[in-house]
Amino acid sequence: MGFFTDPEILIGAKLLEVLYMIIGLVTIYTGVKNGMDEKNPSRTGTAIFWCSLGIVLAFGRLIPPIINGIIIIIMTIPSILNKVKVGKQNAPTQEEMEKSYDKIGMKIFIPALAIGVFAIIFALFTDMGALVGVGAGVFASIVILMIFSPNNKPGVFLRDSERLLSTVGPLSMLPMLLASLGAIFTAAGVGEVIASLVGNIIPQGNVNIGIIVYALGMMLFSMIMGNAFAAITVMTVGIGAPFVLAYGANPVVIGMVGLTAGYCGTLCTPMAANFNIVPVAMLEMKDRMGVIKNQIVPAGIIMIFQIVYMILLK
Repeated sequence: MGFFTDPEILIGAKLLEVLYMIIGLVTIYTGVKNGMDEKNPSRTGTAIFWCSLGIVLAFGRLIPPIINGIIIIIMTIPSILNKVKVGKQNAPTQEEMEKSYDKIGMKIFIPALAIGVFAIIFALFTDMGALVGVGAGVFASIVILMIFSPNNKPGVFLRDSERLLSTVGPLSMLPMLLASLGAIFTAAGVGEVIASLVGNIIPQGNVNIGIIVYALGMMLFSMIMGNAFAAITVMTVGIGAPFVLAYGANPVVIGMVGLTAGYCGTLCTPMAANFNIVPVAMLEMKDRMGVIKNQIVPAGIIMIFQIVYMILLK
């Protein structure tokens, strides 16, 4: 409890930890439910995976690092052996969904928009950060959905959370792994290696060429990493700082647009499983690369626009 009583730790960090605990408890519930589900073809493996992940998410700060590491290794075993399966699902019927749509209509998008609105408000007008805003937005969305329909009890949200996690499966933890991998790459000095290689390509002091290489590097590295957040630290250390920012470019413009340039790569890679592979599975599409194929051209157009944008506003 020292973390929550420490006056030097910001309230945003404490609230974020509470959110992680809630997420962890929901994940543990997913493991317990599947472990008790006789229709799950791999009850034990599924329960071990979700419960292990939930323990790390909810109580990782309280557990010694070595124990966390052991739990994570245990968690990977069912996934490697393909023993994480989907059990019985209480999905609404087509008739129920149509009935709900007739009653709510396009207002169903209000809860989803509320999450984004809260994230922006918290990011711009508080010191707690956008992630805490996302959490607050989720709770606001729950309240809105309960107002929309009296059938939306707390248990409905818990069961639907479990259903979504079970459907996505182990891929749900890919963003966390990729973000960690980005931090490891940075600590290992990958950025410096890239800087030494790129230094032979970019003319000294040519900021425009530096911006083009930085943006394309963000896109390509995001395709490899699957996540622009994982790529930006490495690319900024290796290219952005020495070849763009060092010559007076606006760090706000370069940082923000450089990140979205990375997401052009996210649109084009199966490594971004939660964006490009999970929808294919949930929509039961025949073409596994169908989402990516439809995003490549828009990604290229957006990339060109963002390069021009950075050059003009640098």
